[in-house]
Amino acid sequence: MYNLSEEKLKSMGASITTAEIKQQPDLWKEAYARYTEKKESIKNYLSEIESKHERIRVIFTGAGTSAYVGDTILPYLKEKGNEHKWDFLSIPTTTLVSNPYQFLKEDIPTILVSFARSGNSPESVASVELAKEIVTDFYQITITCAADGKLARSVAGDDKNLLLLMPEKSNDQGFAMTGSFTCMTLTALLVFDSLTDGEEQGLVDLISDMGESVVKREAEIQDMIDSPFNRIIYLGSGSLEGLTREAQLKVLELTAGKTATNFDSSLGFRHGPKSFVNEDTVAFVFISNNSYTRKYDMDMLNELRQDDTARRICAISVVGEANDQGDCFTFKQKAQHVPDAYLALPYVMFAQTISLLASVKVGNTPDTPSPTGTVNRVVKGVTIHEYQK
Repeated sequence: MYNLSEEKLKSMGASITTAEIKQQPDLWKEAYARYTEKKESIKNYLSEIESKHERIRVIFTGAGTSAYVGDTILPYLKEKGNEHKWDFLSIPTTTLVSNPYQFLKEDIPTILVSFARSGNSPESVASVELAKEIVTDFYQITITCAADGKLARSVAGDDKNLLLLMPEKSNDQGFAMTGSFTCMTLTALLVFDSLTDGEEQGLVDLISDMGESVVKREAEIQDMIDSPFNRIIYLGSGSLEGLTREAQLKVLELTAGKTATNFDSSLGFRHGPKSFVNEDTVAFVFISNNSYTRKYDMDMLNELRQDDTARRICAISVVGEANDQGDCFTFKQKAQHVPDAYLALPYVMFAQTISLLASVKVGNTPDTPSPTGTVNRVVKGVTIHEYQK
């Protein structure tokens, strides 16, 4: 797909999605450049809030793929952040809007970090309005890909709302969120992490190189897709457990449900969801870079292989002591030191490629995969009901 002509891809209904997956390593570098330009403003914004309150709740929110940004970064930030000062949570806008009284507290200072590709989803707008209504000390960080979206435009004149715009090309025009997800994930990590400039630059360069290698190694991924299957499972731990949600959603979206999907943590999978595995299943296990966590990922990987039920079981890992001698997509770069939350970016490029090829395999058009139009690029049909405190 990555080497096909534009004309050929258009005939397959795949030109937009293919290009948007392929361009991500360049987008990550651009997203980092944008972040560095605003780094001082970000630091001052957070420092001012920190000086006013003993502890601040930070809610990462979004709908669908945008919600999975929070799920992916949350474990890492809980590990690295000062939890005596920052209370990090990941709560979808779809949950905030339907149950605001459970998560938005009048007397708890709160930063709502909104992730949005278009910024026009009804729940994204409504969650902000509800938070403004309920929380006394309310702040916002708006991380979005569309400068003309409702969320971005609402920042004007609001000094409590910090706008971080992603690269223009990250505003995916295809149905599926790809570059939007990874650029927002990278930016949020950088905002709340405590890396030096050199560490940041080194990580961005390395994961970009890893992403480029996914494109170059498409033939290996195609070989996996050529196996006969109708079910896909993604498993992982910590930040990579959050990533499994996004990885399986891409398959579900781009195949329009023709390929059944499942996801779970490596440990949690045994507790019932493992019943999903049959002889028509391909299972992918994201292998953690943390030496302790990796043991649990490898245990599940080996257990699935010993069960000898699934059609194919594949580890996604980096080269080094986690290297696996079985069916494995191993990144050759020396990335053993990369935290899982950052590793999620090249890992999800692998998963996006799986989804793209699976979509073509089942006869779908990846750019417009929903034949009935019941699922849309920007959600429709949402009624926002008035909330009374």
